[in-house]
Formats: sequence, structure tokens, C-alpha cells
Amino acid sequence: MRLVIARCSVDYAGRLTAHLPLAPRLILVKADGSVSVHADDRAYKPLNWMSPPCTVKEAEDGTRSLWTVQNKAGEKLIITMEEVLHDSSHELGTDPGLIKDGVEAHLQELLADRMETLGEGWSLIRREYPTAIGPVDILGRDEAGTTVAIEIKRRGEIDGVEQLTRYLDLLNRDPHLAPVKGVFAAQEIKPQARVLASDRGIGCVTLDYDALRGIEDDKLRLF
Repeated sequence: MRLVIARCSVDYAGRLTAHLPLAPRLILVKADGSVSVHADDRAYKPLNWMSPPCTVKEAEDGTRSLWTVQNKAGEKLIITMEEVLHDSSHELGTDPGLIKDGVEAHLQELLADRMETLGEGWSLIRREYPTAIGPVDILGRDEAGTTVAIEIKRRGEIDGVEQLTRYLDLLNRDPHLAPVKGVFAAQEIKPQARVLASDRGIGCVTLDYDALRGIEDDKLRLF
């Protein structure tokens, strides 16, 4: 990973245009080829970014450094650095991945055993299906035989949808699996996550932990 802190302006040219005026920012260049631009707020969310795969071309324009980041679709992120305050590279190696808490791991196990929860005729291909960026919780098939990648969370938020989007991008490059659709499954799904999932063609399923375990709801019911 390369970390650059610089006074820079950023211009995006693609499906739309966007401009970040001159200010101090952190630029991350990761081993997967992604480039993201961060401010000193907004938690983990970048101000702008380019997803992998992309190329980075560096040039000098007088006293300024000019980076042109381009993806395979021809979209460009142009970073103009007026002053570089820090520039370092670090080898992080392979990350062991997220260790799921007990409930999340158990949800995965239960759903894999009860794929009919998602619909009649659904079947399991494999749990923890490996990809270059981490394992997909469940890979299965729906009643039509279409491959489905299922990401399971205890609480479904936007970052979980983003994670599933990255998996789908990789899986759909495999001609033996494509087309692959996505399902985002959680005990609770935030409204913003539902909107983003819908926009990306990803289905949402709310999981009932007790029902998956075969425990009857002891609440009084009118019907």
C-alpha cells in the first residue's frame, strides 16, 4: 500500500464530472490497483475513488505532480498535487480476513442447511466460496438454476452491500458461473442499504434467527 499526503485538487471525468478544490488530503494506492482520496473526516468513506483494475500514470507539470488514474471503462481520476507532504509504501501481505462473530457464522451455517428459506428449489453450491478478495458466504442456485452469491450480516449496512458488489464483479468474470446475481441477507437491514442494493440489482432478505433454528415465536398473535 502506498500512502501519499498532499495538497491536491481532484477531477473526475466519466459518467459525470466532479471537482475537489485544493486542500490537504490522503491518497491510498492499494495492491489491488484501487486508488482512493480521503479527507480527515467521514470515517472510512473516500471523497472520490477508482475501483480496480485501473492504471496510474505519474507526470511532472512544473512544480506540480500530476496523477492520471484510469479504469477499463475509460473513466479518469486526475489528481493534481501542489505539494507532497508525505509519500511512503508498505507491504501488508495477505489479510486473514474478517472473523465473524458467533451469530453471523451460525446464520451462515443455518441458511446453508435451509436454502429453501430463500425460495422453493434453491440449492447450495458451497459455503465460503473463495475469491481473490475473500470468501463469499454462500454460493447457491435459485429455482431457475442461476448462480447466486449471498452475503450474510447480523446487521445489514451499506458497507455489506459494497462488499457483495465487489464479489459479484469478480464472480461475473468467470464464464463457468456467470451470470451471478446477489442476495444481501441479514437479521436487520438498514433503509440506506436496501436502497443501494436495489439500485445495484441485489435482492434483500431479512433473516429470522429463531425461525432458522426451528424455535417457535412465543409472542401472542391475533392471527
